[in-house]
Amino acid sequence: MMEALNVQENGKPRTGQEFLTFALGNEEYGIDILKVQEIRGYEKVTQIVNAPGFIKGVINLRGTIVPIIDLRLKFKLGSAEYTPFTVVIILNLSSRVVGVVVDSVSDVIQLDPEEIREAPPLNGSEVDTRFIRGLATLNERMVILMDIETLMCSPDMALMADAA
Repeated sequence: MMEALNVQENGKPRTGQEFLTFALGNEEYGIDILKVQEIRGYEKVTQIVNAPGFIKGVINLRGTIVPIIDLRLKFKLGSAEYTPFTVVIILNLSSRVVGVVVDSVSDVIQLDPEEIREAPPLNGSEVDTRFIRGLATLNERMVILMDIETLMCSPDMALMADAA
């Protein structure tokens, strides 16, 4: 079976897109690597009064005030426990810098367009598939590919600009 990180396929370079994969609970997610500015360990944040529970607060990142969103809380995946593996992925989205807290970062994968499957419609459920770009299967694992920019720019996240 072909390894996900292999940049050669039958002697030809792969032309797919790269995704940073990370864990939230028992699931693995992926986001466009081009949106990632840096990866940092979780550190104490300054809380913002009346912010939604998933907005942990803000940090000062080299002079830039960065809102920090806990994706476990945003996706209602239970309480967030911060361990030495907990990381903050700093994203650069539409000229806005945002940090997202995840349980751990896995690796960088490269996927060709035909390896990405459309997310099935989930009518009647509370799952919002607008933020799911697609699904990919790598060996025995399923990766949920997120449209992180659509998620962070969604109306319920607009509060983030007011809080920061």
